[in-house]
Amino acid sequence: MRGTKWSRRNWLIIAALAPAGLAIAKVSGEAVLYVGGTISSVPEATEGAVDLSDTKEFVFHSEKGGFGIPYTSITTLEYGQKVGRRVAVAIVISVWALFSKKRKHFLTIGYNDDAGAPQGVVIEIAKGRAKTIITILQARSGKKVEYESEEAKNHVHG
Repeated sequence: MRGTKWSRRNWLIIAALAPAGLAIAKVSGEAVLYVGGTISSVPEATEGAVDLSDTKEFVFHSEKGGFGIPYTSITTLEYGQKVGRRVAVAIVISVWALFSKKRKHFLTIGYNDDAGAPQGVVIEIAKGRAKTIITILQARSGKKVEYESEEAKNHVHG
């Protein structure tokens, strides 16, 4: 009769599958991820949301903190996609997963702080939100987004 204790085999299965789950995790829906930048009040890799209803500033908020960037202080906007191979999934599931790609969508906002010093933030946005966020940022800041590649541009402008 088997007890309720976890066997070594169960722990090995969980250990093998955990990296696979991490490898395919990315933001979705309304969520955004503050990847990093010059804002020290919010830890890197913080998941949160952006509030686009404010007509004066771009607002990021999360349980760990938030920030606002006045649209008038934005100096540059850059958008791109990074492609990473799902190596952990391939090891756990099959070799065919090596041919699968996951795309992450990154928006970099360059701006000047109150003292006029250059600052910047990088956020990861969900695939379906890129066009909306970029359109609003361009309209309110008066800056045109620079695209990392033609593929990134086509993603937004279809």
